[in-house]
Parts: sequence; structure tokens; C-alpha cells
Amino acid sequence: MAGLAVPATATAAHPAAAPAPGTAPAPTVEERRLDGDVPQEILRRSGFDAVAPGFARGLGRADSYREARRVVAREGSALWRRAVDRAQGRGPARGDLSRDDDRPLYWARLGMTRELRVWDPGFRLTERQRAALLGDLERASRGQDDIRLPHTGAGKDGKADRDGRDGKGLKRVLLTGFDPFTLDRDIRISNPSGAAALALDGTVIDTPVGPARVETAVFPVRWQDFGEGVVERALRPYLPEVDLFTTVSQGRVGRFDVERTNGAWRGGFPDNENVSRTETVPVADPASQPQWTTTTLPYEAIAAADTGRFPVYDNTSVTEIPAGGTEPVVRPDGPTPGSTARAGGGGDYLSNEIAYRATLLRDRLGLHGTLPGGHVHTPVLRFGAGNTDPATGTVTDPAFVRNRLDIVAQVRAIVAVAVSAPGPGRPDRS
Repeated sequence: MAGLAVPATATAAHPAAAPAPGTAPAPTVEERRLDGDVPQEILRRSGFDAVAPGFARGLGRADSYREARRVVAREGSALWRRAVDRAQGRGPARGDLSRDDDRPLYWARLGMTRELRVWDPGFRLTERQRAALLGDLERASRGQDDIRLPHTGAGKDGKADRDGRDGKGLKRVLLTGFDPFTLDRDIRISNPSGAAALALDGTVIDTPVGPARVETAVFPVRWQDFGEGVVERALRPYLPEVDLFTTVSQGRVGRFDVERTNGAWRGGFPDNENVSRTETVPVADPASQPQWTTTTLPYEAIAAADTGRFPVYDNTSVTEIPAGGTEPVVRPDGPTPGSTARAGGGGDYLSNEIAYRATLLRDRLGLHGTLPGGHVHTPVLRFGAGNTDPATGTVTDPAFVRNRLDIVAQVRAIVAVAVSAPGPGRPDRS
């Protein structure tokens, strides 16, 4: 998601047709990709092909809006837990696709949202109610409603945590990932940040300063959702309660980056709905909006540690319009005073934006000096040699699986280093 540049537009290339009065909305651009051979193969080979039909049957039995909300909450949460359990080796794999794969969750969710979008219930359902159901489904199936931070002295709900430990002494970490993206370029694509979220959710990582419990969620690659506050709504309740947070996305080939600076600019690259936005990142209270926010992750320690086979960089570069200037300039050492953002270290796409929004929220909550948090870019997940052509290639191969497993393992190691290193509100333990 880093460094992408496209024409300055704010349009949908393939908008869904407006529904006729009294009819259900048409499927979205994302949902219409579902019928391709690759999504169907991914669903079949993971056993997730039964998710959407089962959800449709549940909706069909709902005889009221209230009952529909119960079905949506239950089935959305069940999809998230099923994806997490599969990634973490619990229960049957239900197919030959490797367990670490994040794509079954993505395509199964779209199957569910499509069923809900076109559902014709036997009672009156307003557009607002359908939109609320879709929102409930998105949040539940992305783990955003499943964040359970351990309490002091006890686990979730005052009981032992998922691994049997209580919450006493546990560091609390919040990590986010993303859906696959650039699917019109290669519909086979997986996103290692989403795979990391599934692999780490609810797990405990042993670190030199004690155990750290990780809670995760994933986010859509859609400009509109971000503009509607999906990041702030999901993270605001938890940032004051965690010891560290990191947003994660896929970035450059062959390297990890800890992004030092995030910029308040959308560069226009099309999202998963083929919509572009070129504008200042829209936030609440724009009058107090800064052009830049900064990481409080211990970037030097992360970059110096041996966390895996990929090199890790402390990335300080940004693109700015200098104060008094008119043209963008690349600054390898970060922004200059009074400049206007055109790209953060993580570019000008949604990876930069989630980092900007999360760190701005941290600062507006008064946590800049006490809470380590920022953004980590993973390497691009690549298919093996001989399997790079999306027109003729297979949906997976041994190198593809190995690369994803290595990236996920390195994300886990980076979290362990970040929790252990000195940072805001933490003394130097050396």
C-alpha cells in the first residue's frame, strides 16, 4: 500500500446500479467479483463455501428486524471465530487450502454481505435498517466486536483468558490488518496483514518483560468506510486500555518498514470498490487537524532486532509541499515545519490513512506521551517462481505459503520487541 500514485479523481469506476424504488440494492463491485473461478475455488478448498448459503437460510427464517439483527450478529461473529480458529489450528481444516490463508474470510464475508444486500424479507425493511444490518455484519465478521482485553487480575469478563491464563501481569496489544486489495490486477491476492491478524488474535506472546496478549481486527480497503469513521469507532474504546497498538498492512517488496511519519493526504489510488479519493484525509474537527502525525513505536529497537528473514527499516521519508511552495518534494528525513502533506512514510493510500487516524486518535485522547503506537508495513506477499501470471497461475503454491508464514512469524516477533523496548511511559530497562 505504499507509494502508490494515480490520477486525481473522486469517482467510482464501476458503481453499482441504483436500486428501483422498493427493491433491494444491487451487489457492490466487491461482491460481483465473487462469481469468478478463483474466489469460488478459495471458498471451496477452505470449506467456507457453505457460509453464505447457511447465512441466507438463517436470514430467511427471520420474521422481524430484531430477529434479523440477532442472526447477523451471531453469524458474523461465527465467521470471524471460524477464520481465527482455522488459522490457529483449532478444529477441522475443511479443505486443502493452508490454514494460514486470510482469503476465505474475505470472500465468505462478501458472500454474506451480498446475501444481506439482496435479501427480500417478509416484512418491511427500510434502507436505514438494511444499512445498519450491513454495518453490524461488517463489524462482527472483522473481529471489531470481538476485542476482549484482559482485565487487571482477571481475564475477559472476569474469567480466565482464551489460553487459560488470567489477565494478571499481561501486557495488552491491539493489532489491525487489512483485506486483500488490487484484486482486478490479480484476484488471487492475499494480504499478510490480515493473515497476521487471524494468526495472532487472542494469543499470548512471551517477551523479556512478560507475556503480552494480542487482540486483533481487520479493516476494509474502502475510502468511504474510513471517511465514515470506521477506524475511530473501532479503536477509541480500547486505546486508553492497551499497552501498545500497531496497525499493519502490506507495503514494499522484500522488506518491513516501521513508518515514522503519517500524512493527512489521500492520493487517489482506487480502492476495492474501484473508487478514488484525492483530498485531505477527512476527520472530525478538521480545524485542529495536523498535517502530520508520528509513530511512538520503538522504531530503533524494532529495526535493530533480529526478528526474521526480511530486513526491517526505520522509514523516515515523506512527500510534502514545503511552506510557501507549490510543488511536492520528497524529504528523506521527514517533514519540514509548516509543510503540507502529500505522502507519509507509508504512502498516500489507506495504509497511511489508518496509521494517520490511529495516531491522531492517540494524540487526541492525550496518550502521545504514554502509549506506543504506529504502523508497520510487511513485505509484499509473492507467489512462487512460475506462478506469477494471474491468468494462468494457481491460487496457491509452496513458496506463497512459506512467504506468508514467514511474514506472520516476523510480525509476531516485531510485536514482542515493541512490547519489550523502552518507549513512551516506559523506562529504559537496559
